[in-house]
Amino acid sequence: MTKYAPIVLFVYNRLWHTQQTIEALGNNKLATESDLFIYADGAMQENDKKVEEVRNYIKTITGFKSVKIIERDKNWGLADNIIDGVTTIIKKYGIIIVLEDDIVTSSGFLKYMNDALTLYANEEKVGCIHAWNYNLKIRKYKETTFFLPGADCWGWATWRRSWELFDSESTKLLQKIIDRKVEYSFNRRGTMPFVQMLKDQISGKNDSWAIRWHASLFLENKFCLHPVNSLVENIGMDGTGTHCDDVQIPQKMGGKIQLKKIPVSESEWFYSEFEAIQGKPKTLKKSIWQRLLNFLRN
Repeated sequence: MTKYAPIVLFVYNRLWHTQQTIEALGNNKLATESDLFIYADGAMQENDKKVEEVRNYIKTITGFKSVKIIERDKNWGLADNIIDGVTTIIKKYGIIIVLEDDIVTSSGFLKYMNDALTLYANEEKVGCIHAWNYNLKIRKYKETTFFLPGADCWGWATWRRSWELFDSESTKLLQKIIDRKVEYSFNRRGTMPFVQMLKDQISGKNDSWAIRWHASLFLENKFCLHPVNSLVENIGMDGTGTHCDDVQIPQKMGGKIQLKKIPVSESEWFYSEFEAIQGKPKTLKKSIWQRLLNFLRN
């Protein structure tokens, strides 16, 4: 494996978002020691000025150990673009850090991701590292990281051994979940609409790679490491993207992470605090759940 994980960024037609993502990433101390690969998807229609603006901008990027741009000659779509890009890079380097064009990182993002990849490199139960979290209260929880089953996708990292478990066949994944009667657990105890997202992917209502990534690791009993305090912020929930609406989800970037090995098991702290931010009465809970479904299903 390389000393520092290569960073793979997926972009399309949102210039401002891409600029914010790159500027924040460049403020990381490890940026100058990290190789950056940028996959630029092709336009759905010829002469798309927004796509060209992004492509012109990424050709000016400096501040990394190296910058390699892969321009798709046609529109692959988000799922196929990411699956192919991650597969290609991770086969060569063994580890990977993945971002999309609307994930703004903190200055400690790269260090945390690389350190976590090293810390859990030989822990088979750990499938991936994630950098985002809701703006939850810490209260009595003493650690700065925690584990949840499966995988996540807003600023993440993994190893070749985990990505080799990825299964793109969503119908097969759903059937396994049903056969094992683990729908509630797959939905993270009802906090997320993951089963519905998988069904939507099967019916063609979305083309999510992320729900299949989560299902693949969940069914293999793998866990994802999350930070208590988010190291990234998703700025794409503003209605400008191809796959998202204007959605408000509680998030806040900030706080330090004292990375150390903790037991690999499902966090009870997360569920109690997630319930707290949903509040009462139940109508608010349903409102947040529905907003998450509207955003994540795409």
